[in-house]
Amino acid sequence: MCSSQGLVPEPEVYRGMSPGGSRGAGRLDTLSHADRAFFDASEAMLITDAEQRILMVNPALEALVGLDEAALRGRSPDGFVAPRQGASQCLADWQLLLQQEQGRLEMLLHDAQGRDRPTLFSFRRVRDAAGMTSHHVVTLTALDRSLEGGARRASREAYFDALTGLPNLKLLTQLLQDAIVHAQGAGETLAVCCLDIDHFKRINDQLGELAGDRLLASFARRVSHLLAGDEVLARVGGDEFVLLLHREPDEAFLGRLLTAIRQPIRLDGQTLRLSASIGVTLYPDDEQEGDVLLRHATQAMYRAKQRGRNTYHRFDPGHDRQLQARQAQRDRFARAIDNDELRLYYQPQVDMLSGQVVGLEALVRWQHPERGLMAPGEFLPVVEGTPLAAALGEWVIRRALTQLSTWQAQGITLPVSVNISPVHLLQADFVTRLEKLLEQHPEVPARQLKLEVLESAAMHDIQAALEAIHRCKALGIAIAIDDFGTGFSSLTYLRQLPVDLIKIDQSFVRDMLVDGNDMAIVESVIYMAKRFGRPMLAEGVETLAHARALVALGCHQAQGYGIARPMPPEQLPTWLATWPEREEWQWLG
Repeated sequence: MCSSQGLVPEPEVYRGMSPGGSRGAGRLDTLSHADRAFFDASEAMLITDAEQRILMVNPALEALVGLDEAALRGRSPDGFVAPRQGASQCLADWQLLLQQEQGRLEMLLHDAQGRDRPTLFSFRRVRDAAGMTSHHVVTLTALDRSLEGGARRASREAYFDALTGLPNLKLLTQLLQDAIVHAQGAGETLAVCCLDIDHFKRINDQLGELAGDRLLASFARRVSHLLAGDEVLARVGGDEFVLLLHREPDEAFLGRLLTAIRQPIRLDGQTLRLSASIGVTLYPDDEQEGDVLLRHATQAMYRAKQRGRNTYHRFDPGHDRQLQARQAQRDRFARAIDNDELRLYYQPQVDMLSGQVVGLEALVRWQHPERGLMAPGEFLPVVEGTPLAAALGEWVIRRALTQLSTWQAQGITLPVSVNISPVHLLQADFVTRLEKLLEQHPEVPARQLKLEVLESAAMHDIQAALEAIHRCKALGIAIAIDDFGTGFSSLTYLRQLPVDLIKIDQSFVRDMLVDGNDMAIVESVIYMAKRFGRPMLAEGVETLAHARALVALGCHQAQGYGIARPMPPEQLPTWLATWPEREEWQWLG
């Protein structure tokens, strides 16, 4: 069971420590932060003099071997080695280890209760200012922390990868937790790096599994040669490796790592070149448990692959917190749909030449239990581009159809326009689900429902958008292009999309009377719409001056605060009754 390991972490040397003496209460009161880190560490640690005589141990070491410091002082650490494992060879290996500056050795630990436990002995030499050996720091890492019915002997295969000889995920998890505790005590940075070979599956399929295994072993050796003695490389599965560093890796180190990985590898007469993607997260900036740190490093690695591979990406805890907060907001909005917290408000649309009300636009609001009525700008950005956008769109259509049915019973037969997001419109089953919603309200003619599609919607897939729009029109549903003029392909849409209405975006209409550029855009949109024979409706009409200017340019339909603010459905009958009394808005032509 005796084998040397060059890839297992060891503690930092506590240079301010005064070896020897007892750990009495008075001495503990004067300990430095480094001393306290030594005594509080979960790792079993001891300090020896230049001749390998034990001077000091911490409580974790006492618990591991079953002896207190008084019984251990003056002994050599090799006295813990189990006598039944070929002691002469292991002692020879131990003496060889002592000639190095640092290293580690896997041996069976023989404790005071007579139990033998697989253990990693990590060794580091400390020199004084003159370069002479001052003392040594030894860390003992037990590899069988879970004991059932007494000490259970764990095989090497349970903790090390058989192919590469590196620590596996089980051992890495243990080492990572110890490294976190050490980083906490010493106030240091711990880096967790996830390395994944680019396109390895393709390489493995081409070369065969045996050659792929040899390639993985060569990769492991190449990366290992770049590491210092206190750095850990583990293979956690397939072509994925994890690197633990007791420092923050700078750009130069990561660059050397990527360069070394790219160097040619000779295999069966072939010259192969590999590259890898690396994700890095830093503790305590990313102050999480070990499994979360591994997950964050993996997320960063996938981000490196998205950036083109053969590079690295650093995990950003602040950005991740933003993503988590955004996901929490999305989860809360999903509950709002399920809990019927949403409301539809309706804004009238009028023909400014005749003063006639020609339709309504359905606009969603959130009646939040704590925050009150929320406008769309407070929650729609959270759901844009997500499946929630489709769920919201379907809710709006369902509620609008129900409201149309109610109004029809009251003698109100105005069409209602609803906004459809790109995510919703381009779903494969969009039209099928729309048909089912219409079937649930056979009393409502399909022409009473109009769909407003954002100009950017068709950008994603013009053919899919065309197909969906044609199928909707076949059902009798009119289509409007919303926020026209804000995209980049307006002429293409006018030529290709069979839309029934062009809506001029309110961002241009609102300032058209004071901003020459906005006026020029409005004029251009109206000109294009006329040339292609499309009706128009201007949003954001706030004053009579806006209305008169638009009518003079040839745009006759409008909606905006000057006409009416969005209102709950129960207020619409009253507004319709009083609208004719506003004589200044009647017959503007």
